[in-house]
Amino acid sequence: MKAAKLLQKAMQSPQNLRFSKLLSLAQAFGYTLDLVRGSHHILVHEAADRVLNFQKVGGKTKPYQARQFLRDIKEFILGLKS
Repeated sequence: MKAAKLLQKAMQSPQNLRFSKLLSLAQAFGYTLDLVRGSHHILVHEAADRVLNFQKVGGKTKPYQARQFLRDIKEFILGLKS
């Protein structure tokens, strides 16, 4: 699925987003996986002041973590990488 379509899905229903899709979407915006400790996946971005922490629970992501990601791409004015 293309990143633009994934972004639209994440904005419409963050509670139904699969973990792997959110991770792919974050990487499409330039986030890189910095650390994995247990179920916690820590992602960093050079233009963002804070890290993202995603947790995989039953194959899905926690809705508040998807909303944090959406907040950060707006706040830090992040765009999709080519």
